[in-house]
Amino acid sequence: MTDSKRSREIPGTTLFDSVQARKGYALNKMCFSFNSADNRAEFLRDEDAYCARYGLNETQSAAIRKRNVLDLLAAGGNVYYLAKFAGIFGLDVQDIGAQQTGMSKDAFKARLVAAGN
Repeated sequence: MTDSKRSREIPGTTLFDSVQARKGYALNKMCFSFNSADNRAEFLRDEDAYCARYGLNETQSAAIRKRNVLDLLAAGGNVYYLAKFAGIFGLDVQDIGAQQTGMSKDAFKARLVAAGN
């Protein structure tokens, strides 16, 4: 392993790099579409058809169905775009952070407050 590759690894974290960006292009493009209320409504009417429309692969579609942030990140999702997906369900970035860390949202918020002190 090269020093540059080793310095980019963060245990337990999927680094969003050029490889992940290419892998997640369709997923992120779909999530970006959720800026439109009409698109959010269309997604909720038929999630599978909406995923197919954007060309998501089975891994990405399964992660969408499970609402699993870690799987979505591993499938090439960028947290900025995934936040648009989470917003459909009334979730915010703290909900995403809680899921990533395996904590409740309240515990995650308390951890953020403690880290800021």
